[in-house]
Amino acid sequence: VAAAWGVRDAREAKKLIAIEPGGSLRKHRLATRNILRSLKRNLARQGVAERVTILEGHSFEPEVVAAVHGTLDADQVGLLILDADANCKRDINCYGPKLMDGCWLIIDDYGGPADNSKVLSTKTLVDELVNTGRLLPLGYYGFGTWVGRWQGITLPRARSRDE
Repeated sequence: VAAAWGVRDAREAKKLIAIEPGGSLRKHRLATRNILRSLKRNLARQGVAERVTILEGHSFEPEVVAAVHGTLDADQVGLLILDADANCKRDINCYGPKLMDGCWLIIDDYGGPADNSKVLSTKTLVDELVNTGRLLPLGYYGFGTWVGRWQGITLPRARSRDE
């Protein structure tokens, strides 16, 4: 909802795509029997439902990746929020070509309690991307959320035979 408020209040048109596989969430402070229905209801309640394209499925499924690329068309991503399983690197690889240089990244489960099975894998993958210069860390916030920026890597141009 907060990202949709940002889109609503932006001076220029922006696209917001949410990828949600659905299901239920039990024994959690945000518990719901139907995640997708709750998402749609919350967006509508806040008056921003029409600003969000909701894609049902997992972020790594080929048809979802194709739908994201098709929805964006020539546009690039300025903010990518990853809050799913522990394979953020896979998702960055799926959408990396669409990330603008300096794209903000918010990655959940970078830290947290020892019983969170996503933390070790997420932290390892994010740290690897930081160490290779792909991500620039800006901070670690709340209950385990990493915030940083994408560093577009310009590949060296091929040398001509005359050089």
